[in-house]
Amino acid sequence: MSAMRMQDGDVLRPVDPPADEVLKVRGGVGGISFQFEELLAGANALDGVVRTLDTVVMEAETVRQELFVAELRTLTTGGPAIVTVGDGVQAASRIRDAIRATAEQVRASHREYEYTESWNAIATRVGLLHPPLLEANMLFVGAKPGTHYGDRDRVEHLVAQLPLIAGSLSLPTAFTAPVTAAVAGQTDVRAILLAIVAVPGLGYLKPRPVAARKVETTDETVDLSLAALLRRNEDLHAAGKGEIAVIKVERPDKGIAWVVLIPGTQKGEPPGGSNPIDEGGIVDALGYNSAHLTPAIQEALREAGAKPGQEVVAVGHSQGGVHAMNLAANKAFLAEYDLKYVFTAGSPVGGVTPGPGISSLHLEHTQDLVPGYDGVPNADTKDRVTVTLDNFVETPAGEDPGLGPGHRLETYAEGAERVAASRDPSLVASAAVVAGALGTAGRTTQVPAKVTRFKLTREAMPAPTPQPPVPGKPLRGRLAVRP
Repeated sequence: MSAMRMQDGDVLRPVDPPADEVLKVRGGVGGISFQFEELLAGANALDGVVRTLDTVVMEAETVRQELFVAELRTLTTGGPAIVTVGDGVQAASRIRDAIRATAEQVRASHREYEYTESWNAIATRVGLLHPPLLEANMLFVGAKPGTHYGDRDRVEHLVAQLPLIAGSLSLPTAFTAPVTAAVAGQTDVRAILLAIVAVPGLGYLKPRPVAARKVETTDETVDLSLAALLRRNEDLHAAGKGEIAVIKVERPDKGIAWVVLIPGTQKGEPPGGSNPIDEGGIVDALGYNSAHLTPAIQEALREAGAKPGQEVVAVGHSQGGVHAMNLAANKAFLAEYDLKYVFTAGSPVGGVTPGPGISSLHLEHTQDLVPGYDGVPNADTKDRVTVTLDNFVETPAGEDPGLGPGHRLETYAEGAERVAASRDPSLVASAAVVAGALGTAGRTTQVPAKVTRFKLTREAMPAPTPQPPVPGKPLRGRLAVRP
């Protein structure tokens, strides 16, 4: 929906936001949902005007009726007065009725919008809009090799339809029961992960407590632009040691602010081992809402010197973005720190509902399947902006394709640079929030700061509890007595 701007003197007219062939912006102050909220607020204000005009019409009609009595005494002047007041009553009534009709039309438009959104969500989940077989064919067969073009949407549709798919598969019950039981009546991938870690032999993926240990603190000149912060995440990811970074920023006239950088999934050796940002970390992020990593991040902030109530900005790529967004929904974290802004890149965060007043920006690429893993699109609200990058990308020659070129951190860093240059009203408003939080508004993003790296370590698996022998059952192994 277009924004409203003053043009031609004092006339308010709709103006389309600047076109960008790469950035597709959803949500924020220029989003449909927020503008409908503004329209509804306007409709409520119009109701107040209607009530005022109702009073005016009633009082004017009372005056007109009293003039009939006066006309008996003033035959020469009473008639014209009655006509004049009557014309005023009719004019006020017409204005009142027109305003009431406008308010009703705004509300009707909002109802139609909500109905359409709800219908589309239901139709997707039952396979009417995006049939599973067609989506799977396009995902695994129709895409150009090495590009994964369009994966984000197709994966999101398929995950949303898991109940439908699980119910239609003619597979042994023992194989489908965990998934079917988990998703019955639900659409949340979290339930699926909870069922998976409950399967015998996969318990090592179940999250365990995480501790944070300071590695080193350095004084640096840090670029606080979103693109530069993402590239710092690449350094943490490449190290593969389960490290996060906490940046202390001195803001002019606003005290201290903090930035938390959380990298994407690192290869666990073995998975579910000591590194909490490995494959098992995905289960913690999506299945347990980062219940074990969030306390470790709080511990790292305290160790770095953060005081209760100070402002925090969280930045994460892939799995790290889910952990960052989960901070925005964690009551214990929000009770201690003032989380102002969350920036994610290539992260499935549609199922996370942040606390009130927390702004977030989410970058997703059409060629990246990872943001679709939770099967839920990001909410369209005033404080939440989703940018879909629609430029075609390929894996550089000689580089490991990994999850595809759309998921590369550099792809998102370049997207963040485009976001910074955009004049889209939603992106301008979002940039103002993060600039205010970091104290970079009106000045360079290159600032002196303290950077502290923390190593996160997952608690070791508990030793298996020896099972007492069952009476009457022969022992096996070394302790068995052979005849």
